[in-house]
Formats: sequence, structure tokens, C-alpha cells
Amino acid sequence: MEASPRVLGKASKIISLALPKGTEKLCELCQKTAHLQCTKCRVTFYCDAEHQQADWVGIHERICQMLVTIRSPTVLSLQQAGCIQSQLVKAELIEMCRLVAQSKLSEGKHQEALPAAQFCLRCSKDVHGPRSVQMVPAYLLLAEANMGMGNLAWAAELLSQAEWAALKSSDHMVHQRLHRCLGRLHTTTGNLEAALFNFANDIYFASEEYGLDSTVTRGGYFLMANVYAKLGRLPIVRSFYSEVAQTWHCHLTKLLNTHVQNVQSPYTEMEPYDEAQRVEVDEMLRTMLEFEQNDSRKDSAQIALVAHCLAILWFLAGDSLKALGFGNTALQASQLIPNHDLTEPIQGLLQLLHTAR
Repeated sequence: MEASPRVLGKASKIISLALPKGTEKLCELCQKTAHLQCTKCRVTFYCDAEHQQADWVGIHERICQMLVTIRSPTVLSLQQAGCIQSQLVKAELIEMCRLVAQSKLSEGKHQEALPAAQFCLRCSKDVHGPRSVQMVPAYLLLAEANMGMGNLAWAAELLSQAEWAALKSSDHMVHQRLHRCLGRLHTTTGNLEAALFNFANDIYFASEEYGLDSTVTRGGYFLMANVYAKLGRLPIVRSFYSEVAQTWHCHLTKLLNTHVQNVQSPYTEMEPYDEAQRVEVDEMLRTMLEFEQNDSRKDSAQIALVAHCLAILWFLAGDSLKALGFGNTALQASQLIPNHDLTEPIQGLLQLLHTAR
């Protein structure tokens, strides 16, 4: 028996006679003339069923009823108390949309991230004003979504607007995120020198905020190493990947030790990252592992280090199957080196995995 298809919200035709004279409703996603409206909130409109479904999957399902509060004017909402309440709801919507968009982007779902990123930008303009520094995160989210979809010209325009807004900020992390996004854009367009310049600034601002050995700072090193890989400068790639792996191994080992010292806490309480963050870290570590495995030098110590990182990451996430696979890869590599200092910790992790099963 075939499963019933999932209902992606419902929409009905707009009854033009029910609208005030001279009123035109625009599509939530493309701002073209709308012909449909959401039957649940009745304050969101679409040009066609495709955009209605895309918005429902992207963000609308989560915020449908919240939109009624800010899009249905009442006598109370026009008073000062009502305006304050509306601003508070918009601030909550901004944060919800930011988290949803970021999660989908980390999973590589750029098309699905677009509605949440667009609404985040629109709502941020209402709350903060179009030239406020608080607009930068929204610009970056929408730029990243468009980069992933291949809309590079629009992504560049959004980043240009983010640069103007960021000029007013002395916040290191605002500039760090901006330069990282610019570096990714230039990497995609093939302007590798500009990419290296922006990733160098990414590293500078991250190190000023968190220190040189933080995982955030090392993220910039990883992205810079990827650019050097495109330039064929493999010694630099190996050096940067090694620094990144060492930092992450130290960080994940500390998390593992905390878990071992508090074995009564379930995995769900010990998990150090949400799903989006874990996907991003997993992708980075896998890239470094594949590089080492495919490298003619076959650095067994580096393979053991990175595979051990992946094993710990997935152990803390409660996925024993993935953790076991990477743990075995790490053990095989470490055993190729006599008296390697990682062999015992890797064996200890494998023992924990067998005990947990």
C-alpha cells in the first residue's frame, strides 16, 4: 500500500472583491502579483502553488500563526503597546528564521533555506532599519543561499550591502563572518587571490575574538587550505590541515573526557553540537581525511588523528555505527606506526562503543 503524499499546507484563490479597493497582494517569495493565499493564516500570499509549497517547506509551516499577529492590524496593534508587542514578535521571527536557514544551509539545502533567509532579511529591515549593522547576518544568510543555488551576481550584491552595513561595526565577529562569506564567493567565482585575502581577514578577526587555537579560527585555516589545494600548493595544504586537525582533536578529546567522567548523562545531554553544526564539522573532517587517504605520501599519523576526531564526533552524537567505522580506520592507521601515542586512546573509544552496544 503506497503512503499518502505529505500535504504541504493549503492555499486558496484570492477573492479580489474581499480586498480593499486598490489593494494588490504580492507573492511572499518573488514579490510578483499573488493569486493564492494561505488558508491557515490568510495573511500570506503567493503567485502560484509552487511558491506556496516552497515557502511552506522552507519556513512558513513553523511561523504561519505568528504572522497573523504582525500582519492583521487592529486598534490595539496600532497603539504603542501593540507596536511594542509586534516588534517583539518580529524579533522572535528573525531568530527562528535565522536558525532554520542556517540549519538548512549547513545541510546543503540551499533552495529550502531561501524562504527563511528572505523572511529574515525582510523582518530585520522592519525591526532594525535597512542600513543597520544588525542587517549583516541576514544579508550573509541570503547571500550564502544564493551562492549555493548558483545566483552569484545576486549573492555579490547582497554581500556588497553587508559590507556597507558592517562599516559601522567594531564587532570582530561581524567582520569575521563577512570575510568568510566573501572568501567563499571568490572561491566559487575562481578569484582565488581575493579568496585568500578574505580568509586571511577571517582568521585575523576570529583570532582577535577567540584566540589563534579556537575551532572558529581554524575554520578559516581550513577554507584557506582548500584554496591552496586549488592552486596546487600541497605542502601548505598539509600544514594547514594538520593545524586544523590538531585543534579539533584537542577540542573533541576534552568533550569525550567530560562525557566519560559523567557516564550517567545520556548522549542527548552530552551532545556538543546541533545537527547543522555537526554536519559542518563532519564535512570538514571528512574532506581532510579523504585528502590524506588520497595523498601519495599517506601520512598514517594524520589519518589516525582525523579519523579519531570523526569517531569521537559521532560517538558524542550517539551514532555508534559511524563512530565504530571511523574508530576502526583510526586504529588501523595508528597501528602502522610503532608505539603511536593515539593507539591507546583509540582502543579506549572502541571499548566504550562495544560496551554501549
